[in-house]
Amino acid sequence: MAEKNTTLVHSLILGGARSGKSSYAEHLVERQKGDCLYVATARVWDDEMSDRIEEHKERRGACWTTFEEPLDLVQCLKRIQRPDATILVDCLTLWVTNLMMEGRDPDVEGAQLVASLAELSCPVVLVSNEVGLGIVPMDKMSRDFRDYAGRLHQRLAAVIPSVTFMVSGLPMQVKPTCGRV
Repeated sequence: MAEKNTTLVHSLILGGARSGKSSYAEHLVERQKGDCLYVATARVWDDEMSDRIEEHKERRGACWTTFEEPLDLVQCLKRIQRPDATILVDCLTLWVTNLMMEGRDPDVEGAQLVASLAELSCPVVLVSNEVGLGIVPMDKMSRDFRDYAGRLHQRLAAVIPSVTFMVSGLPMQVKPTCGRV
């Protein structure tokens, strides 16, 4: 493993399904000095999702401390933050789904997430699926989901110094910063 450093800043990692977002983000966090904290937003809805979660856990290994938080992401970040750690949140689109399923407003909660980043004492790496590159969904809920995710990504990208778009396992630096790998 490469020598650890402390140059990471808040980062947003976007990409399609199976684009390499999570493993790239994990690599970024593991290179930092201090503890690796993982906030999992997924809920187990079926066997396939359970298998995906287990795959992520096995890949991460023992150096990670995991917190499962499907809804109250901002409170979780505030609770677990500390100067000697880096936090990885995986993933925001699952978080948006969970909020929608609970009847909560993803725009309001997203604004709270954006505002909270300035208050945190450690870097946060946020992973999310870019869902706005495909066809227009046929049903309202799917269109709402796409729109909520898109607005959240725009708000985050406006305040986060580093934005990376993953394509076929390759990182494309969209918003460069000196704190990238």
